[in-house]
Amino acid sequence: MGSLPSDVDNFCSINFTHLVIGGGTAGLVVATRLAENEDITVGVLEAGHAAYDHPGINVPGRFGETLGTEHDWQFATVPQLGLNGRSLPWPRGRVLGGTSALNYMTWNRACKEDYDAWEDLGAKGWGWQDMLPFFMKSERLHESSLEHQLANQSYFDAKFHGKEGPIHTTYSTQYGASHQFWHKTLHSLGVETNRSHFGGSNVGAWTSLTSVEPERRERSYSATAYYRPNASRANLIVLTGATVQRLLLESHPGEWIAKGAIFSYQGNDYSVKVQGEVIVCGGSVSSPQLLELSGIGNPEVLEAAGIEVKVNNPAVGENLQEHMMTMMIFETDPSIVTVEELRTDPELAKAADLEYMTSRSGLRTAIPSSVAYLPFSHYLDSSDLARIGSSFTSAASKSGKSGLSKREEILIRRFTHDQNLGQIEFNFDLSNYSPYYRSEPGKKYATMLQMLQYPFSTGSIHIPPRKEGGSSSRATSVEDKPLIDPKYYEGEGGKVDFQMMAAAQKFADRIVKTKPLADIIVRRVWPPQPASSDNLTEEKKEEDFSTWVRDNTVTDWHPVGTCAMGGEGIEDGFVVDERLRVYGVKGLRVVDASVMPLQISAHLQATVYAIGEKGASMIREDWEARGV
Repeated sequence: MGSLPSDVDNFCSINFTHLVIGGGTAGLVVATRLAENEDITVGVLEAGHAAYDHPGINVPGRFGETLGTEHDWQFATVPQLGLNGRSLPWPRGRVLGGTSALNYMTWNRACKEDYDAWEDLGAKGWGWQDMLPFFMKSERLHESSLEHQLANQSYFDAKFHGKEGPIHTTYSTQYGASHQFWHKTLHSLGVETNRSHFGGSNVGAWTSLTSVEPERRERSYSATAYYRPNASRANLIVLTGATVQRLLLESHPGEWIAKGAIFSYQGNDYSVKVQGEVIVCGGSVSSPQLLELSGIGNPEVLEAAGIEVKVNNPAVGENLQEHMMTMMIFETDPSIVTVEELRTDPELAKAADLEYMTSRSGLRTAIPSSVAYLPFSHYLDSSDLARIGSSFTSAASKSGKSGLSKREEILIRRFTHDQNLGQIEFNFDLSNYSPYYRSEPGKKYATMLQMLQYPFSTGSIHIPPRKEGGSSSRATSVEDKPLIDPKYYEGEGGKVDFQMMAAAQKFADRIVKTKPLADIIVRRVWPPQPASSDNLTEEKKEEDFSTWVRDNTVTDWHPVGTCAMGGEGIEDGFVVDERLRVYGVKGLRVVDASVMPLQISAHLQATVYAIGEKGASMIREDWEARGV
């Protein structure tokens, strides 16, 4: 039986033991691993289509080209009060492979303490030591040579990396002209190179690994690394172009049981049933959306949408946490060649394409790789951090809350105790990344990115209310885009986030103005360099970036937490237990970034692959132990 069947009726007639909703980053991990057991038959429903030959996906140096296209859900936030009313695009992959087909291929892990904090929140078995085997299981590291390490600081500690996993990871062969100055510049500012940034601490400067297959120099992602090599398995069936409308939940005495799904395909609705379990892998936006459309969530949200309440769980769609990002732009030495030029110079782009096709080298292989993760204490006084933490605690107590939440306690502890965690990411690359600064013809640019890793701000993702109005009145459906409200910089926690981001700009500016990196910089153009001291505070004569931060913060595309894991039941404020089973429904699990109860200091994909591996292991274990 072939995969990607053209006959939807054939798909619906299959006697599946497991049904995976979403053929994305985690979904294809789960499906492929389950299918390794020949007694399991897995069906996968994916709204997008396969795009194996798409150069905008495969060619590393063309990262970002698929954002806003048919391969992107093209979500957007509601207007954000903390961003002066701006609404931000929220790209999410609508293609086989999900967002692993669209991301910028950065491959890293968070600090050990980040995963241990999940256990503190009740996610037993999800600490660093429990996760490490699954990180390694997903990865196939291609080690850099000693010569490459010395030239590019491409260090690794082999005992923390996998060698036989599906996802290929490698260091780039081509780096922008600025990378040669990155480590020396950070050293001048007291930041050491971390030679083992996968070993439980990512603090320091390092050169980023990438999820790229080194021989062909093509993106390695879930569709090509997990699914495609196993597509011929008779017990692994994927249907693309299939958008799930809702889950099939059957009422039994004292419980609801997941039995399948209703989905649309080429304009018609179909149903598919399952013997065993339904596994939702839609990601932090679509997973809570699907639960709510199926009657699992906050009764107020569901009733407003015209959805029958089946499981009352107000935690669904809440606890949204996202990395916030700003982009400072600098004009650089005009002799430096940047990837940005390939978008404006057809001849240069043609030459780069030819070089890539013939030798798998050149600008089309370059990926941003100059990274540093730092604690706030590296550039802020401990007294300032203690004051900010105390201010948040005091405001929380005055609000009438009965103490801090466990999550808030963890975040405050990171403020008031020097735990040496990567609280801010700095990432430097040639080209203008900002959506708010227009490049001037003939000039070259570089971008300094600042990304807040542990936000206090929390928001929500919910389905919208039903549309009223005469004969067109209907209940909310999957066609109605969810209301994404990260609440950037809102509330007392948002005030903390805002102060930290404003402070980060000052250190970022200092990095770029430090030699040897400063030697290739002409001037800062965004925010514009002040012509005098007019924009400097009287107290310290330091530049104030506050207004610019509020007007230029964007998403880093790393949302988590909307189907949070932890606790022992709905009353504890979580959506899934430590085995990823949805509270209140038998035979239903969520396996993706939405289960992460607390944000981590890392780009998400390596962690999502590990969640998929661990989730699949649990599901197989439970299936194989049934009746025993």
